[in-house]
Amino acid sequence: MLRFRLLSFSLSPISSSSSPVFKPHTRNRFLFLKKLSSQMGSYTTASDSQLSGSKKLLFRQLFEKDSSTYTYLLADASHPDKPALLVDPVDKTADRDLSLVKELGLKLIYAINTHVHADHVTGTGLIKSKVPGVKSIISKASNAQADLLIEPGDKVYFGDLFLEVRATPGHTLGCVTYVTGDGPNQPQPRMVFTGDALLIRGCGRTDFQGGSSETLYKSVHTQVSTVGEEMKYNPRLTKDEAGFKGIMENLNLAYPKMMDVAVPANMLCGLQDVESKAN
Repeated sequence: MLRFRLLSFSLSPISSSSSPVFKPHTRNRFLFLKKLSSQMGSYTTASDSQLSGSKKLLFRQLFEKDSSTYTYLLADASHPDKPALLVDPVDKTADRDLSLVKELGLKLIYAINTHVHADHVTGTGLIKSKVPGVKSIISKASNAQADLLIEPGDKVYFGDLFLEVRATPGHTLGCVTYVTGDGPNQPQPRMVFTGDALLIRGCGRTDFQGGSSETLYKSVHTQVSTVGEEMKYNPRLTKDEAGFKGIMENLNLAYPKMMDVAVPANMLCGLQDVESKAN
């Protein structure tokens, strides 16, 4: 299934923070939101050239074919240091990602994950071993290890740009969604990167890693104002909560083939994988 992840939030203002990450309030494909409001009825994909303020944001979408995972590279191109971050990197394509970072003259500062993945080993550990100074990020609710543990309402700054953190549990207990910042100097339309909370005509499974069909249903229907086409046509999300729960509890999906390797490694942000390869 092509995983094209979207969430559209009714966002409340979040105050600024002096810390680079912190605080105050498919696969991994992104969507640009034409507008964020309770009346949002459509969405579209686009290239970074279609963003207003795109001179500031450098954006690249990358793909890992074995797990069908999309990785995203974002950078503040107008900042003197060109600080950058990677969203959901994969170990098998870490060298490719770092080569692109070098080619574009960027300074990678963060490798962040939307959740503890079960279908691939994160590239975070390898990236940290190859690029000193890069910090790993994952949600505190995931109970995984990382340099920075984020919570709902946190902001992840890279240069003058930032991502806002939203809790979207249900696929796993620690899933979060990253939303590009709101403000006159932030790229528009806003972009959303989710942790399997919502896929094109589907959603992430809920039968392991603290998943819950009830929680996922509430993540989508409570925190999301309107999700346009998916809310209208998604065969799972158009059901009421009882119907959604029945679908999710009867998917009868196979045990993820990488789960016994990926989850333990990803709980350490991929460092276990790095150590095993070194030995």
